[in-house]
Amino acid sequence: MGERIPARAIDAAATRNTPATSGKPIHTRSFTGRYRLLRLVGAGLLFLLFFGTAWLNWGGRQAVLWDLASRKFYIFGATFWPQDLILLSGILIIAAFGLFFITVVAGRIWCGYTCPQSVWTWVFMWAEQVTEGDRHQRIRLDAARWSANKLLRRGGKHAIWLAVSLITALAFVGYFTPIRQLTTDLLTFNLGGQAAFWLFFFTAATYINAGWLREKVCRDMCPYGRFQSAMFDSDTLVIAYAAERGEQRGPRRKDRDPAALGLGDCIDCTLCVQVCPTGIDIRDGLQFECIACAACIDACDSVMDQMGYARGLISYTSERAQQGGRTRWLRPRLLGYAGALTLMLGLFVVALQERPLMSLDVTRDRGSLFRANNAGQLENTYSIKVINKRQQPGQYQLTLDAAGGLQLSTPVELELAAEDIRDLPLSVIWTGEAAPATRQRIRFVLTAVDHSSAPIVAESTFLAPVRH
Repeated sequence: MGERIPARAIDAAATRNTPATSGKPIHTRSFTGRYRLLRLVGAGLLFLLFFGTAWLNWGGRQAVLWDLASRKFYIFGATFWPQDLILLSGILIIAAFGLFFITVVAGRIWCGYTCPQSVWTWVFMWAEQVTEGDRHQRIRLDAARWSANKLLRRGGKHAIWLAVSLITALAFVGYFTPIRQLTTDLLTFNLGGQAAFWLFFFTAATYINAGWLREKVCRDMCPYGRFQSAMFDSDTLVIAYAAERGEQRGPRRKDRDPAALGLGDCIDCTLCVQVCPTGIDIRDGLQFECIACAACIDACDSVMDQMGYARGLISYTSERAQQGGRTRWLRPRLLGYAGALTLMLGLFVVALQERPLMSLDVTRDRGSLFRANNAGQLENTYSIKVINKRQQPGQYQLTLDAAGGLQLSTPVELELAAEDIRDLPLSVIWTGEAAPATRQRIRFVLTAVDHSSAPIVAESTFLAPVRH
């Protein structure tokens, strides 16, 4: 028999009709607290990374740029080509296992602190508070008739939303098109059709997702919110309400003893619901809509401070700790994810260090199997493509490693500029006295004249007539 999953009965009649369940708009209340400060610091660092990196220069060009036109990806001093895209798969797999590891440790904390959907939603909610006021003022504004005041406030909010969306789109598109030129073109109304389309697309996507969809993305569209609970165990940190301490709920004066009134520590102020960006009531138990942002913890702790009660009525805890045990940090599932993540990081670093900075591709001419040249020698033709991925120029020599009798029609020496690509036709001839084999494997070897890199080898086939 498997381990039984504990459950707590909830009185459906007593469950609050929250905005998340009623379909009403969610108006969050402003609040302060340590987790809010932590989230602001984290968001500030993410904004600095996202918006600032696009404007950095490195070696006379943009430091991070995916140049789709020339099919090159620049990351500071490194240049990646289409042949290196296998490394991108490695990065995505490492990111996935990193997310699994974080989920096992602390649940959906990625969503609450670093997910772009959540971070930009908090920015848009700040714009609401600046233009329309706090929660109760926004609720009254929703119910009020249209007037000059309402139109001005709503217009100001949407203007900030659109400005943030446009700046976000500009930074994102700026990783694919040089951002300085893109900004100049935007300010001078000289955008090309393709750049204008993508700027409009990502501006609209940001505006709609963070402004209008918000919690619907986390609740209904994001697959992570649906399957993340499958990675939880009894030691995963989640945000939970201590029902044995908080129940029964009820208002009271600060100077009254709750035990004498038959009440718990929860004064039923509903601030935990009012600050929740997804509109749930955490007191109803763990719900998949919870993004672990800890807004309810900050709100509840402030109330506990005012009442003179101990903090932690709502807190980060684990199922095991709720049952009176101690949270285990070292456990098989977590160690397994940590081991797999460490192994993949190591392999990725090795692959990154060992990736060849020269590329040699050989394609045999399929238009003719073989032919006789002017000297009467048997000849096969090939197309050679050489790529210098280095940031420095270099001189290279191409030779043939094959059985006696086969040789290049002419010696090949190449001088390649930095990040240069060279395409050239090449012939291999048979100079032996005996008839050649019908099919022979040959190897082309590209060697740096200064021996600054290991030789690069590409294989192909030499074809000859069938011997009778």
